[in-house]
Amino acid sequence: MSDDSTPTESTGRIALHWQIAIALVLALTVALMADEETTLFGTSLVAIFTFFGGLFLNALKMIVVPLIVASIIMGVRNMAARENFGRVGGKTVGFYVATGLIAVVTGLVLVNVINPGGGEAVKELRADMPDVSEQLAKVEGRDAGDLVEVISRAVPDNIFAAAVNMELLALIFFSVVFGYFMSRLKGAASETLTSFWSGIQDVMIQITLWVLRFAPYGVFALVGKALLTVDLLLLIQALVWFTLTVLLALATHFFVTLPLLLRFVGGVRPYAYYGRIMPAQLMAFSTASSSATLPVTLRSAGRAGVSERTTSFVLPLGATVNMDGTALFECVVVIFIAQVYGADLGFANQFLVVLLALLTSIGVAGIPAASLVAIVLIMTVLGLPLEAIGLYIAVDRILDMCRTSVNVTSDLTVTALVARTEGEELPEVRAGGGSATEDAAA
Repeated sequence: MSDDSTPTESTGRIALHWQIAIALVLALTVALMADEETTLFGTSLVAIFTFFGGLFLNALKMIVVPLIVASIIMGVRNMAARENFGRVGGKTVGFYVATGLIAVVTGLVLVNVINPGGGEAVKELRADMPDVSEQLAKVEGRDAGDLVEVISRAVPDNIFAAAVNMELLALIFFSVVFGYFMSRLKGAASETLTSFWSGIQDVMIQITLWVLRFAPYGVFALVGKALLTVDLLLLIQALVWFTLTVLLALATHFFVTLPLLLRFVGGVRPYAYYGRIMPAQLMAFSTASSSATLPVTLRSAGRAGVSERTTSFVLPLGATVNMDGTALFECVVVIFIAQVYGADLGFANQFLVVLLALLTSIGVAGIPAASLVAIVLIMTVLGLPLEAIGLYIAVDRILDMCRTSVNVTSDLTVTALVARTEGEELPEVRAGGGSATEDAAA
């Protein structure tokens, strides 16, 4: 998809990703000049940011369900009509599992090498951990058996209730089944349903483009609130090695693993491709939500030249089940807490952590406090004290923004790999395939 086909991604003067980058800089500037008590026209600045940031998030979430359902139904319908449907589905799942496993192992290696929980300064935090009773209330009574229940929700007993509750795994399962059997229809019924769902998809794309016009303002409010309500300097000083371990592991996956896969498996120039998908990466960083970023992710893949028949199937699935950054983070947190408490996790237990981090990052992706629930499940299996989540919860928001950006980048990487292995050219980013220079108005 050419840049000329997506003019509404910007105001016509500055590209969307540069608008978002400017919003991030302005949010940091405001945070340095103000604090949590600052008021504007008699109203708390935090409250103002909360209001406008909430409006933007609500607008994004508003379009997620119809966009996912329509995109997957049409994607599966179009793919199921082809003989290679099973092959494409197998490739998608295989790439998602492979990238997730590599991410978790990367986190495991670095947390063992750096040993962020081995310092005395970190251990002293145990006596002065923040109150996490509110967070623990969300996962009270959960254990490893709940993972089965979460995954079982993929087969909904009421699809309308699943839509209301944003149970994305259930919606994806229903949409895949519906799209597949819709492709088996013939005659007028097939034409009517195809026109109906295609029309819904087109309308949702138009709504998405309209919402994206307000993205820089939403990003400014969301990031501004986060920076005003967290003492970043104090937290980073207290948890510097843990923070650096997570960031280094995420950066390794982001700047090394995924680019290598793009270059040597997909034949794609990694950073030319990254240049095309930057709006989705920045949006993911700002919103800390793969699902809320999905509309931008779909548009970014289109800008990189990936066909709609591939993006409409691979990306909605990835937004729910492919969580490389989350799985990596879960592994690092659990090993970090074990180090702080002096628990010696042998090879078998560390392998168990890898397996559970990979599975839980998939199974709990669509529920509130997703990574928190997953970490509690893993800690319960290993017998670690649940209160220990207070050791990292204070820096979770900032790290959440980083790992979500990795999640979305992984989704888009797999999309490119599937497209290239299915014979799509991606001329703007393919190795030796042309210029990746972006139109300033793209």
